[in-house]
Amino acid sequence: MPLSEQEQRLLDEMERHLMQNDADVVSAPAGPQVLSYRNLIVGAVVVLGGLGAVIAGIALWSTSLALGLVLGVVGFAAMVGGVILAVTPVKGTVPTPSSSGGSARRSPRQGGGFMDRMNDRWDRRQGGDS
Repeated sequence: MPLSEQEQRLLDEMERHLMQNDADVVSAPAGPQVLSYRNLIVGAVVVLGGLGAVIAGIALWSTSLALGLVLGVVGFAAMVGGVILAVTPVKGTVPTPSSSGGSARRSPRQGGGFMDRMNDRWDRRQGGDS
């Protein structure tokens, strides 16, 4: 079912406002995030240590069930933590498209966001205020 002219106009206006006010969503960097080499190396070492703990837990499984289980769980947790540490981007170093565009882009939000304005318009329509 095609949209009426008024609905199409409203949709175009909403798209335009979305592109202007939420440009950070539209222009989000599609490339890889900036990773720290220090975090990568420390994360890799933690993963290898966790793998060693899992292997030690498997080896100790036959002699001491509880110790083997604890070592296995701790090793697995260490491996997961190491991977998370290795792939976490460094804060504040992600390049932005333009540093001056960021402040200009956020200034319209100070007076109320797009959804706030849409909600106010909806409330006025429902209340009979034009």
